[in-house]
Amino acid sequence: MKKSLQLVILIVVLSFTVFSNAQSVFGKWKTIDDRTGNPKGLIEIYEKDGMMYGKILKVLEKGREGEEILCVKCDGDMKNQPVVGMHIIKKGVKNKDGEWKGKYLFDPEQAMTFRFKIWLNPDNEDELKVRGYLAFIYRTQTWVRQKG
Repeated sequence: MKKSLQLVILIVVLSFTVFSNAQSVFGKWKTIDDRTGNPKGLIEIYEKDGMMYGKILKVLEKGREGEEILCVKCDGDMKNQPVVGMHIIKKGVKNKDGEWKGKYLFDPEQAMTFRFKIWLNPDNEDELKVRGYLAFIYRTQTWVRQKG
């Protein structure tokens, strides 16, 4: 009995260690343009009320780093508003596969909103796969975890 109790305790401790070291989609991510391979921005992805949200923290495009970039193509209240601070992901919901899905992934350059699916790269948890859907057409970017 004593050995089996020790074994159970060891399994519980190891389980907590494994799960606490598992990476999360939440944090800061450097967006990488899938066409050029260049960094574009720094996004903070966070959880609020069990849902995923994301906002732009910084523009990283070479030559535009300090510039106040406005959403000139946007409509309504977002027209000519600063891109930094803009929420580009809203109300993502986690599914049973560990992926996050939702209907609001906003691209301020195109002023377009897409459905989305977001998941950690199973081969490298410092990479986030971000897929935007427009009808049956999709595009996937790989974002890189910002350390520190």
